[in-house]
Amino acid sequence: MNRIVIKSKVGRDGVLDVKIPLGTAEAERDVQVTVEPLASRPMTQEEWKAGVFATAGKWQGDLSRPEQGNPEVRDAFP
Repeated sequence: MNRIVIKSKVGRDGVLDVKIPLGTAEAERDVQVTVEPLASRPMTQEEWKAGVFATAGKWQGDLSRPEQGNPEVRDAFP
């Protein structure tokens, strides 16, 4: 049996009804169900942009590129 991910919504009554047809080959097998909440809504473009600008200029150190050494010598292509 493969891992299955299903997104569903809890009803107004607070009950989550889920039906997952797995087929008769999987009948009588034990399974585990994990419930974890998803983010309430996707981030808007404005929220994303504000987050990006909030990180701008925050680096408090020196940026330097270390020596890269010599490139690898490879055999010629036949």
